[in-house]
Amino acid sequence: MGWWPFKRRKKTFNDDPHIKGTRIWLTDLREICEQHFDNHAEGQRRIKQMQIEWKDARAENELDAELLQGLERRAYRLLRANADDWLAWLDNEDFWQPGWRGDDGEPSGDAGMN
Repeated sequence: MGWWPFKRRKKTFNDDPHIKGTRIWLTDLREICEQHFDNHAEGQRRIKQMQIEWKDARAENELDAELLQGLERRAYRLLRANADDWLAWLDNEDFWQPGWRGDDGEPSGDAGMN
């Protein structure tokens, strides 16, 4: 008998682990920064550790080049920030949105004040 409606089918899905999306990577970065809102030097140290994770994820194709570039643009601004600029970047909602392309390098004081 060749026909049977309850025949076991081969798995058609890929059993790879979940790959993080843009919002997850940005949320992880933002959470680290906000945990250290009062100690920007420690936050900057943690960002440097995250940059290693990003490069490892990129090497394993878990992070595309465009997303890595966006994370690095944000890291660049945060790593150069003094204590006041650090807080300004944390409060800048546009800075944390997917697709943020950068600006002149200065946090705007009114961007997060909508």
